[in-house]
Amino acid sequence: MKVEFGVDGLVACITQDADTGEVLTLAYMNEESLGLTRETGEVHFFSRSRQEIWKKGETSGNVQKVRQLRVDCDGDALLALVEPAGPACHTGERTCFYRGLDSGETPEPVNEEALAELERTLAARATERPEGSWTVKLLDDPGLAAEKVLEEAEEVTRAVREESDERVANEAADVLYHLTVLLKSRDIGLDQVMEVLNGRRA
Repeated sequence: MKVEFGVDGLVACITQDADTGEVLTLAYMNEESLGLTRETGEVHFFSRSRQEIWKKGETSGNVQKVRQLRVDCDGDALLALVEPAGPACHTGERTCFYRGLDSGETPEPVNEEALAELERTLAARATERPEGSWTVKLLDDPGLAAEKVLEEAEEVTRAVREESDERVANEAADVLYHLTVLLKSRDIGLDQVMEVLNGRRA
């Protein structure tokens, strides 16, 4: 599909984490930067303030490897699904959209961000290893983590049979937490699981 550049020769491009679905950045491309993005497989934008092409992460090292490029129904906006090498924002924040419009502070996470945030928390626990952390204990003992997955799976099935919707949701959250820890103990990310699920859609 043809990309419709504006009268200024630019088209808006949103970058989104291909694994988590988190929106990272909104910037602009011209025809040349889009060509470079497609050619190199790494995001290039056009800076409106500097009036020049820039490769995302050229100085910081936080490049964004393109997994897929999409165009909207009118052809006048792009979506780049990317694998970010680090924070997307020049402030060091993971995403440029880290402030609430009214408060200016970090907003509460929305449901779609929960699993990505959980994975980041598990990675931090594995690195920092705080004393007395249940997560660290599970990561150090995959057998225990596996037992907890079985235990929590039994509890959620019992809750479905006998308890309230609230209890079902709570027990399901316990399953997801312990399963994610178990996967982390094998260095398997949720993105790998999602890949398998996507492969089964056919």
